[in-house]
Amino acid sequence: MEFRENELSFSDYCDLRSSVGWNNWFESQSRRALENSLYVLTLEEKGRPVAMGRLIGDGMYYLMVDVVVRPEYQGQGLGSAMVDRLLAYVEAMTPADGRSSVQLIAEPGMEGFYLKKGFKQIPHEFCGSAFRKIIRK
Repeated sequence: MEFRENELSFSDYCDLRSSVGWNNWFESQSRRALENSLYVLTLEEKGRPVAMGRLIGDGMYYLMVDVVVRPEYQGQGLGSAMVDRLLAYVEAMTPADGRSSVQLIAEPGMEGFYLKKGFKQIPHEFCGSAFRKIIRK
């Protein structure tokens, strides 16, 4: 398997979201979102994307979105590797004397996964559990 940066196509994006039962957005919204992402990470096997994750933000605050692993590849540590690499990107972009905040909204049932990754849970009544991780306090 091979990680790729900033090479996720619209069709692969939609296919990965569909693979885990997520609805897709309108095409114009999705294309704009992909174009405006700070960092897009894809994991491919034999040219086929099997996992993805994106970061959006402004250099101080980051939102981790669209972390997806195809169901047939789940349980192999790929989601963990994806999140680790997304966090490594934030770490690399954070100045030595600075700090960054990474936030996300977890799918129900995934709270434990993000807690193990060092995120702190912020209960939210409207959208499930929100999480935050500070890089370099």
